[in-house]
Amino acid sequence: MLTPFMRNHEYNLIKRLVGRLDNNIKTTADQKVIAATRHTTWTRVMEMFPSATEEQKRFFDRIPALNRSEEFQAYLSELEEYVTPLEQVTEQQLKKLFRKVKKLKLPPLAELDFRFLTYIGWTDISSNKLFIVYNLDGKMAGVEGRFSPTNKKGVCCLCNKHEEIAFVTAQTKVKSGSALDHFGRVGNYMCIDSAKCNRNITDVSGLERFMNDVLN
Repeated sequence: MLTPFMRNHEYNLIKRLVGRLDNNIKTTADQKVIAATRHTTWTRVMEMFPSATEEQKRFFDRIPALNRSEEFQAYLSELEEYVTPLEQVTEQQLKKLFRKVKKLKLPPLAELDFRFLTYIGWTDISSNKLFIVYNLDGKMAGVEGRFSPTNKKGVCCLCNKHEEIAFVTAQTKVKSGSALDHFGRVGNYMCIDSAKCNRNITDVSGLERFMNDVLN
């Protein structure tokens, strides 16, 4: 058995690519098209892990040979075992990250499966606030923002999927070039359901850009 080596967003991308291959085999009669899709899927997965070990490469080398739905399902189930959990945090750590928030509502940490989290996100409906905790540059960082529900679907800036979204704005401290600082705001559309966002996310660039815009 391999040692866990991939993060949640990488797992999500492989799952999506392998799922598309499965669907292609079911719906396409042209064997040349299927062969090309097999190769493209394998290539994209391998490109994600340029420093893969020989054992990891052998695991990914099984992808082009998958054929029946049962084989795909078994492979994806095995894939779950190699996801590295997000660094777990305690309630005290969360309170420290958001020390200025009075009566901080905490997420149900004991109920979370940290393997399938790219970030910890939760909302406080009473205050219309969304909280995000993410390991940014090797350190857990937290951002709080106010959210305004749109009551419609749109593209989330974090997972880039079409989901129920809210417009989230977060306060950022901006250097003014003078002795005084002034505060600005960063805003974007995000999934109102962070659990669903974590299941969708395949790239952390949008998340890291938002966190950096707020914190730096």
